Amino acid sequence: MLKKNSIKHAFANAASSYDHVASLQRQVGSQLLTMIDCSLLQGLVMDLGSGTGFLTRELLTANSELQLIALDLALPMLEIARYKQDSPQIRYLCADAERLPVMTHSLDTVCSNLALQWCFPLGKVLAELKRVLKPEGQLLFSTFGSQTLQELKIAWSEVDNYRHVNEFYHQNELLQILQEAGFKQIQLDCQVYLSNYDRVLSLLKELQLLGADQVMDGRNPQVTTKTRLQAMLASYEQFRNEQGIPATFEVFKVVAKA
Repeated sequence: MLKKNSIKHAFANAASSYDHVASLQRQVGSQLLTMIDCSLLQGLVMDLGSGTGFLTRELLTANSELQLIALDLALPMLEIARYKQDSPQIRYLCADAERLPVMTHSLDTVCSNLALQWCFPLGKVLAELKRVLKPEGQLLFSTFGSQTLQELKIAWSEVDNYRHVNEFYHQNELLQILQEAGFKQIQLDCQVYLSNYDRVLSLLKELQLLGADQVMDGRNPQVTTKTRLQAMLASYEQFRNEQGIPATFEVFKVVAKA
């Protein structure tokens, strides 16, 4: 199991480069907010896993009356977010999503964009969100699905038996976990995004700059050799098309009531 400190350090190190390569994250975040009427939001709203604050700023732009908490595990991410928008309506909080320093039934809405896939087990953090949300409070989030980076998984599987890419939930698994955590009126939308790169190393570099190159479990404890890496790169070439090297990202967008 990947230690939380490893995730924290990866995203802390990626803070300065994150916005340069997070176009998919911004696209998904913008589309996530179209699932609700942000003008109707009220009270206290948390952006969970806020990173450099894109979704926080979008929420405040859509509804200037909101009081917001931007929460992230990595302090450098929050420092950049505050630099981009130091508003009295936004409180920046460095904390772990699985142990929120927030009173029970104190939040009206929790939003989270492509962050909950780093919380394991997911049911634990969803139970924590159910705790801090008011009765009938709203949960809005996006997370990756099982098809994400399937080309990279296949390419590595032809080289060795170690895990080089995280496994994400299937749609029915996600629904079951939400229901078991006590959420209701669940609306789930699935969309597949396809990104193209000039070469596989460009994809790997982007994942590193995003801080998203950490593997939860089953990874090779030894440093990957140049020979194995070259074998994976050669295997990945089977997917090359006219647009270049493709990478699939399956994204679930969810709205639910506490």
